[in-house]
Amino acid sequence: MPEDSGSKKKFPLWMYPETRKLVMDWYQKDNCQSQSEFIEKAIRFYCGYISAEEGVRFLPAAITSAMTGMVDSLENRMSRLMFKLAVEMSMMMNVLASTADVDEETLRRLRGKCISDVKKSVGSVTFEDAVKFQKGE
Repeated sequence: MPEDSGSKKKFPLWMYPETRKLVMDWYQKDNCQSQSEFIEKAIRFYCGYISAEEGVRFLPAAITSAMTGMVDSLENRMSRLMFKLAVEMSMMMNVLASTADVDEETLRRLRGKCISDVKKSVGSVTFEDAVKFQKGE
């Protein structure tokens, strides 16, 4: 009679008493109907774990490559935006400096205050905040 691949086959299984106790203690907690079902699930899980380990050897290289490309692209974009912002800031400072009569001590104190404001607000200082300060509010 040919073997039916859909039916279970009995075979001898040797295991240490501690392992046997684990099976007896855990099979019902895993909603298994029998200890055999628990052991079969454990074997399938472990085989999946081993095959996933083989995939991990390739996966990090693929993820690293994709992430490097994304970070490089973001870095280039941020660099271009920061350059444009620096040009605009330089233009604004030159226009203000050409019309303002501010001594070095006032500039030094203002720089300290601005550094403190930016640190406190995590970089989100608004124009309205500056106007309130300048008006003494």
